[in-house]
Amino acid sequence: MRKILVALFLCLSVVFLAACGSGEDDKLAKLQDEGKVTIGFANEKPYAYEENGELKGAAVDIAKAVFAELGVEEVESELLDFGQLISGLNAGQFDVITAGMAIRPDRCENVAFGEPEMKYGEGLVVQNGNPQNLESYEDIANNPDVVVAVMQGATENGFLKEAGVDPDQILSVPDIPASIAAVESGRADATTATEFTIKDAMNSANSDKLEFVETFQQPDVEGVPSYGAAAFNQNDTELLEAYNEVLAELKADGTVAKLLEENGFSEQMNMVPDEITTEKICNGEI
Repeated sequence: MRKILVALFLCLSVVFLAACGSGEDDKLAKLQDEGKVTIGFANEKPYAYEENGELKGAAVDIAKAVFAELGVEEVESELLDFGQLISGLNAGQFDVITAGMAIRPDRCENVAFGEPEMKYGEGLVVQNGNPQNLESYEDIANNPDVVVAVMQGATENGFLKEAGVDPDQILSVPDIPASIAAVESGRADATTATEFTIKDAMNSANSDKLEFVETFQQPDVEGVPSYGAAAFNQNDTELLEAYNEVLAELKADGTVAKLLEENGFSEQMNMVPDEITTEKICNGEI
């Protein structure tokens, strides 16, 4: 009798564990059944931002196109500071991050990135007239009196440090508007972010106290140019695979390139070479 009970217990345990295991990976079916996906974003043009209550941006448009092909038409959004997106995703606050987030090996340890959707470089905004003559991250590093405002969690924090900028020179701010305001008010001498984002933010501020550095030298550090992608919870394997499959189709038929161009990406910047893959970036090969 004891052997029978043990065998029955083991059998039920296997069934229970199998059921629990499959429950972790049924996100795609759940989204398709509900017809709705919740997107996490950080209000950063041109990748993902809110305008008059509507979620817009290059990364958003690509995600909407992919999910529509997967039978998920309705999109809800969750706005967070950029540095809170990964923790919010893993806490279940939303289903996917579509913020043009750069694929980085350290981030790959915490989320599952889709394949690259876009590439981009860096930009620098300074006080009008560029009184500190800043044209590179090295210029900032070489002048310990210079303060640069950077969004929390952004890759630029690491880029600056790799270029030799002292952490004490970096003023951490919650978002891009705050970084622009820091320069405008004189709390910082400069601010940096991806070229499209920082230039658009400066133009939106419409201030004669600011200047975009047209002669900015792209940093020679690992991760530049950056490749942006959607990011998923590491348990959502089926959802990630389905997303990547549709994304590949939309790249091949020109849909992705069109959506990027509509959001201000130049043809040169929106073309991600075929040899650039998420696996290679996560492994540090690129």
